[in-house]
Amino acid sequence: MKKNEIVITRIFEAPVELVWKYWTEPEYSKRWWAPKDFTCPVSKIDFKVGGKYFSCMRGKMPDGKITEVCSTGVYKEIIPLKKLVMSDSFADKKGNVVPASHYGFEGFFPMKLLITVTFENLKDKTKITLKHSGLEDVDDKMKSDMDRGWSQMFDKLNKIIK
Repeated sequence: MKKNEIVITRIFEAPVELVWKYWTEPEYSKRWWAPKDFTCPVSKIDFKVGGKYFSCMRGKMPDGKITEVCSTGVYKEIIPLKKLVMSDSFADKKGNVVPASHYGFEGFFPMKLLITVTFENLKDKTKITLKHSGLEDVDDKMKSDMDRGWSQMFDKLNKIIK
């Protein structure tokens, strides 16, 4: 793993066609696109190169406050059943890109990151490798929190996709 990215690899007990749906169709992504103790009440996907996605996660913060955090991005590359590349930014509830400070995150955080997901067909299983890059100047705590968030999301996906 490079200093500027998070890399997570997982094998899911489901065929690649089903795993792909959970990444590319809103009604499926809503079921897992949020860390533990969060839900995803909003997922909009214009699934084409140049198309946008928009999602919001809702949940309880450690201080007990209910919060909603939204993100958006643009699909840069789509190779069906094999690869997704998309930008990734925090967004307000209208889908406009906002800085991380909009949600109370302290320290430096880039306005735009890049997510690359590869899907490897292993017969009745699917291997996913996710790279979340552009994190050169992000502090280690935030990277750790992001890694934990992705891991929790993948745990959710693994439970519901079986």
